[in-house]
Amino acid sequence: MADSGSEDIAVIGNTDLTPSESENNLKNTMVEKGTSLLKRMEISVAEAEKRTGKNAVNMQETYTVYLIETRPVDAASEGTNPVPDSLWRRYSEFELLRNYLLVTYPFVVVPPLPEKRAEFVWHKLSADNMDPDFVERRRVGLENFLLRVASHPVLSSDKIFYSFLTEENGWKETVFETGFQAKADSRLKALNATFRVKNPDKRFAEMKHYGDELQSVISQLLRVRAVGENKRAADRLYGVYKVHGNYGRVFSEWSAIEKEMGDGLQSAGHHMDAYAASVDDILEEEEHYADQLKEYLFYADALRAVCRKHELTQYELEMAAQDLTSKKQQREELATGTVRTFSLKGMTSKLFGQETPEQREAKLKMLETQIEEGEELVKERNEECDEFVKSAWVDIERFKEQKDHDLREALISYAIMQISMCKKGIQVWNNAKECFSKM
Repeated sequence: MADSGSEDIAVIGNTDLTPSESENNLKNTMVEKGTSLLKRMEISVAEAEKRTGKNAVNMQETYTVYLIETRPVDAASEGTNPVPDSLWRRYSEFELLRNYLLVTYPFVVVPPLPEKRAEFVWHKLSADNMDPDFVERRRVGLENFLLRVASHPVLSSDKIFYSFLTEENGWKETVFETGFQAKADSRLKALNATFRVKNPDKRFAEMKHYGDELQSVISQLLRVRAVGENKRAADRLYGVYKVHGNYGRVFSEWSAIEKEMGDGLQSAGHHMDAYAASVDDILEEEEHYADQLKEYLFYADALRAVCRKHELTQYELEMAAQDLTSKKQQREELATGTVRTFSLKGMTSKLFGQETPEQREAKLKMLETQIEEGEELVKERNEECDEFVKSAWVDIERFKEQKDHDLREALISYAIMQISMCKKGIQVWNNAKECFSKM
């Protein structure tokens, strides 16, 4: 992942790489350009395993656990290959880690987790979250999440994250002891700030809108191959490959009854069979690109979360300033004996008489104390807001550079894959034509 400078992290370094090779390339790129943790530690999610056990309410359940392996980078550079440290984590533990990071670092566009259940499924792949292919894709996504966090200039230094990677027992207790749940902003509070903030920062408002639009266009892009007529068209394309398999079978059977034409027909049949078999690799590669798009579909949520936090910070500042203004007005009214605006207090004074000098003096002293406290609170809120804006915008700029690079590389690679598919289709029939010409 890129740091706060101009460096980026490529999802795919070489556009001719397979998905598994791209995964290794991502690790290498992050080691080269990442910050602290990945310079000291290699991190991987090596495998997934299905288990059965009892849940919190003592009911039997089947779930998947993921093996996290870590080893010092120094060991590899010194030519030794020690057995990596390893531990198992459930998906729910990854969720807990990310929720902790969201609350603790509200100014960071926190990397998203892969989907818990399959959405926008392309072709005939299973949407079952226990399906081996889906579990494998999620394993890759979880590893990508850890690499993203471990290469982040801020998140990579977090002690809770480090213990997630290295301490199997007692980790949950350590997280809850931080008290992060009590710091989490309620959805209602955030929604209230969205509608009531009077002076929103234009940059954050525009970025929030961009997050909405980004999520919308990526959703549409994923739906192109997953829904309705488009899905049926994709299935027909899948069927074209299988038709070539039928050509191959027929040509092979035909070759058995021909003498002069036999060799040519059999060779043409082999070309057809190879082309038909290649569709499975193509489907796997397409799902790989779909997962890259989904990562940024979920990243859009993380981006909007930062913008919503800013709205809340700004709203709290405005409320503190408004309360301070109200207290100062009350002090002025008490000191001069005049009420500038209609109030229940003014009506009460007219009905029941003015306060005694002693009562007014006591209230003035109380208001002075409240005003001092209010001025200190406004100062604190101002500093908090300024610091949040500064930190958040640095991370948003880092995220934008990363996003532009990653999506550009993914789209270029997808285009190259489509070109390659078309070239293979032309080549298989050129090869068949040569076989037929030799008969």
